Amino acid sequence: MRTIVFIGGLLLLTLSSCKKEVANGPVVVYSRSFLALGDSYTIGQGVQTSERWPVQLQERLIALGLSVDSLNIIAQTGWTTANLQNAIDQQELVGYDMVSLLIGVNNQFQGLSIQQFQSEFDSLLAQAIDFANGSENVFVVSIPDYGVTPFGASNSEFIAQEIDEYNAVISDRCASEGVPFLDVTTISRVLGSSSGALAADNLHPSGYQYQLWTEEILPIALGILQD
Repeated sequence: MRTIVFIGGLLLLTLSSCKKEVANGPVVVYSRSFLALGDSYTIGQGVQTSERWPVQLQERLIALGLSVDSLNIIAQTGWTTANLQNAIDQQELVGYDMVSLLIGVNNQFQGLSIQQFQSEFDSLLAQAIDFANGSENVFVVSIPDYGVTPFGASNSEFIAQEIDEYNAVISDRCASEGVPFLDVTTISRVLGSSSGALAADNLHPSGYQYQLWTEEILPIALGILQD
């Protein structure tokens, strides 16, 4: 939720406001909130909390002078679109300044139909837009290719083909809603299983790979929050 503090003849203060003192008169300070929805790639399976890409993104934004004081991550390893929907249904999520969505790899891994994924993803994206009060405050991250990891190496071509199909569904929907679609799949494929690319489980991205994701996402996040 974005709040404003006016320092001058009149003081307006809410509980979620951020206040900054300056010597030369009135100042307006915005406190911004970020909701990250997803699965293992958003919760950062196998890496430290500080290495998760939403946390790295929050820290980069703060370093650039934006007060991103609230980060809410709703994500768990193994979640499908249906699992994420169930988690969302148990919470009240309103008034976020920025919302991200990264979901689908477990639908693919479990062999669920792409038609089911499309229907459930469409619903999740619509809700993300509602939580952020508009599509201009939402971005979607592509599904990385786990076929390049030791875990998926024996079936890499099939995995790559299906990941591309899932990402095409996501990309088309994002285009129709005017939502930025961030490609980290290419990063995952370029890095593959090279040194430093993966977490200790040899399946999920490392903190270093998430850093590269963050740099890809940062310009879009800045565009959303710098207004």
